[in-house]
Amino acid sequence: MSEQTLFKVTVDNITIEVPAGTTILQAARQIGGTVAPPAMCYYSKLKGSGGKCRTCLVEVSKGSEKDPRPMPKLVASCRTTVMDGMEVKNITSEKVLDARAGIVEFLLLNHPLDCPICDQAGECHLQDLSFEHGKSGTRYEFQRRTFKKHDLGKHIQLHMTRCILCYRCVFTADQLTNKREHGILDRGDHAEIATHIEKSLDNEFIGNVIDVCPVGALTDKTFRFKSRVWFTKPVDAHRNCDKCSGKVVLWLAGNDVLRVTGRKDEWGEVKEFICNTCRFEKKNQEDWMIEGPRKLNRHSVISQNHYALKPKPFKALENTAKQ
Repeated sequence: MSEQTLFKVTVDNITIEVPAGTTILQAARQIGGTVAPPAMCYYSKLKGSGGKCRTCLVEVSKGSEKDPRPMPKLVASCRTTVMDGMEVKNITSEKVLDARAGIVEFLLLNHPLDCPICDQAGECHLQDLSFEHGKSGTRYEFQRRTFKKHDLGKHIQLHMTRCILCYRCVFTADQLTNKREHGILDRGDHAEIATHIEKSLDNEFIGNVIDVCPVGALTDKTFRFKSRVWFTKPVDAHRNCDKCSGKVVLWLAGNDVLRVTGRKDEWGEVKEFICNTCRFEKKNQEDWMIEGPRKLNRHSVISQNHYALKPKPFKALENTAKQ
């Protein structure tokens, strides 16, 4: 068995060895923290994703050991593979920070100020992106685009004015379900997510488009306007399901299950996709085996007010019992 080829790549002055074929974004995520560029369209579990939002642009100051010339333009880190000896600048590059601020402004051109009423508020990647890399104002003075409303069925709510055309939901429907019924219609400024003929999305795994959407364009109708996410208590739970792994996060308000989602990692990506039965139909605690509080890795407001009790030392318990 041949040994795996490893390339040395330096991202923001931190060197790491990764296998050949690894993208700059994947290498930066192995380092973690602020070194990893933000990504609104890339999704590691969806083939073909990435290269559309341009938020992960980085500067390659050294191409490789064999060809040390810098790349003339900023490159999309989710699509560019590393070379041995490559040096990359992310937050240490003024060009990158300036370009990223421009990308954020571009993504917000037609985005409505729906945060006070949007169910995605508190766990929205666009909120985090605009807070960290955006500017306080906008130069856009024209009328924002509007769309005809499309009904996608009893479970999924579409707000096309919030969509940033990341294509994640299209790839999810393509790769997880038997038949994709929605897609991108029209081109340019008229492009929108819709079904060509008014049709509801009712495939067994189509609810995962809610989890992969980075903004509030696709939301859960069963959770609509019920609560803010930071007022709910997320807990890990599982059940025996013949369609999926059954491993989910329950979002509780008291004893009520307000919504059910897949378990996400620190990059906001679902670890295991779940079926519609688990997501929409099992809304009682009796349906689930609760494992414990969910430890959220996100840095936004969604991680606030979710406290896990620390076990007391045995001696402290012993002293308490004596008193």
